[in-house]
Amino acid sequence: MSPAPLAARLSIPSGPLFFPVTAYGPDGSVALDVYRAHVRAGVEAGAAAVFACCGTGEFHALTPEEFQACVRAAVEAAEGRVPVVAGAGYGTALARRYAGLAEEARADGLLAMPPYLVLAGQEGLLRHYRELAASTSLPTIVYQRDNAVFTPRTVVELARTDGVIGFKDGLGDLDLMQRIVSTVRTEVPGDFLYFNGLPTAEQTQLAYRGIGISLYSSAVFCFVPEIALAFHRALGTGDDTTAHRLLDGFYRPFVELRAQGRGYAVSLVKAGVRLRGLDVGEVRPPLHEPSEDHVKQLARLIDHGYELLREGA
Repeated sequence: MSPAPLAARLSIPSGPLFFPVTAYGPDGSVALDVYRAHVRAGVEAGAAAVFACCGTGEFHALTPEEFQACVRAAVEAAEGRVPVVAGAGYGTALARRYAGLAEEARADGLLAMPPYLVLAGQEGLLRHYRELAASTSLPTIVYQRDNAVFTPRTVVELARTDGVIGFKDGLGDLDLMQRIVSTVRTEVPGDFLYFNGLPTAEQTQLAYRGIGISLYSSAVFCFVPEIALAFHRALGTGDDTTAHRLLDGFYRPFVELRAQGRGYAVSLVKAGVRLRGLDVGEVRPPLHEPSEDHVKQLARLIDHGYELLREGA
């Protein structure tokens, strides 16, 4: 597959980008039937793409065999209606292996997550992602966060790399992102995709929109798709009144609740999916489950979020 089809399909999204959780059964093994149901429901709810086995999907906790089975299940559930992008990470050799597994599972692209543990310089990071992109026919999106932070010059070189179609930011440095966007726009002709990849990206998307970044990941789409879609529509139509109402009444309180526990960017989302009636199991260690009180707060917040939708109808 050439990079163009995926880039074109992602460039003007019809809905939020969906990052499904990975479902586990009572014995802790991957529950593929439940996972397919979760992905299918998200696609039918209006997701523009499925990002399988990425951060929200606990990529770190999956064996290679489980990873491939989940990506294949996501592709089956999506049925070609939207593209499926799979995570890839760790060191270069393993990242290339995961890329191969995703390709065999018929994914449409890769989200390349930071290398495992090491603090690498720009030259090493560039080589890592170039070797990954060269190893696969899948279009690749590079994910900036944690120990993979890039200068504008390095992103220019990434944008010139065959197979690299985009750059997802999970750092949140808007000054750096503005310089990256400006430098790439000046020096690399053509369209290069940018994504807001912060946890609960809706909280910062008005700011990212201001520097020209319209694509963003939506973890809350996993359990409140109607709220995520309403916010997405409000952004697309310039309805800041609705966007502000949802930010003030739902997203900001959710971010504040998420901040109450390490790993809640995943485990609180998974709790939300269970609250909405789909038993996707608990997170795998080293993540841990939210406290009972925090789950109760989440349930009340979900109810309030839907009240806000009714008020705005």
